[in-house]
Amino acid sequence: MRTRWAALTAATATILVATACGGDDGSGGDGASGNEPGYYLSLGDSLTVGVQPDDNGTLQETRDGYTDVLYRNLYDTDSTLQHERMGCGGEDTTSFLRGGNGQCEDEYGGASQMEAAEDFLDEHGDRVELVTLTIGGNNFTGCVDDLDIEEGDGPTVDVDCVEDGLERIGTELPEITERLSAAAGEDTRIVAMTYYNPFLAALLLEDEEEAEEGSGDEESPEGKATDEELPEGDGEVEGELPGDEDVVEYATGVLEEMNESMRETYAADGIDVADVADLFDSSDFDVPENSETGMPANVQAICDWTWMCDTAVGPDIHTNKAGAQEIAGAFEDQLR
Repeated sequence: MRTRWAALTAATATILVATACGGDDGSGGDGASGNEPGYYLSLGDSLTVGVQPDDNGTLQETRDGYTDVLYRNLYDTDSTLQHERMGCGGEDTTSFLRGGNGQCEDEYGGASQMEAAEDFLDEHGDRVELVTLTIGGNNFTGCVDDLDIEEGDGPTVDVDCVEDGLERIGTELPEITERLSAAAGEDTRIVAMTYYNPFLAALLLEDEEEAEEGSGDEESPEGKATDEELPEGDGEVEGELPGDEDVVEYATGVLEEMNESMRETYAADGIDVADVADLFDSSDFDVPENSETGMPANVQAICDWTWMCDTAVGPDIHTNKAGAQEIAGAFEDQLR
């Protein structure tokens, strides 16, 4: 075994250290004193490459993604560690496996991200100490139209598109994890993540609409519109939500189903999970007693850690710098 991840003392508990524990790395000494670097390989979608809106609201890659934060923290204690940053904006499970994402045409020399990752792992073997994976959220790209909090326009959902996205997660994510596990070295750690629910921000629209209507109706316990406030319908129409289900309720159910599917897939291949859904309190609709905003815990997390509530450059689903730091911390917790 070339390396192992270990926790430092309580005073430095937020930093990880890779320590050599025997084995010949070809340098004539132990791994810590050799010249060969270790690698951190990050894989996935736009969260992996720190996509954020600029001052004009235009999306661009940054060096402020969670993978960059995580790498800087790891580098502080192991300056030989190198970051192979292999993510690409817009990647979903299908394009990750097969290619075809127009944004990634030049990223992997004509290969898919999966193939590029396998090549890297094959070439560097146990020198790859850590792999992180963020994939699946873009399976729903195009299923939801734009949410404009400033204009008061809520999102609409294409249910058929969502069902297709869930099905592809169920069939394609296991292939991704199996191939990564097979390609990784014996001592390589693989950590993946679940997703937060950015569409919880739509609750802010419901609150604004209720205030404007001045109906005085009692709020539901979860801070969502009551059944009486929802539009009436004749039942489910193909490709649309049924009339008795609002977007937030539906999105919450979809995210829970997706994340549970991911947890089961990762567990089956021995991959650790940074549970970002739990970090963002995604299922907690209660308003904390010490809240200064009156927002439910899950909505507050979305507003604090993403651009969904920023009407100047958003709304945008990606994490801001604070959110990236929080997610990096969730990965570090797994590495301890």
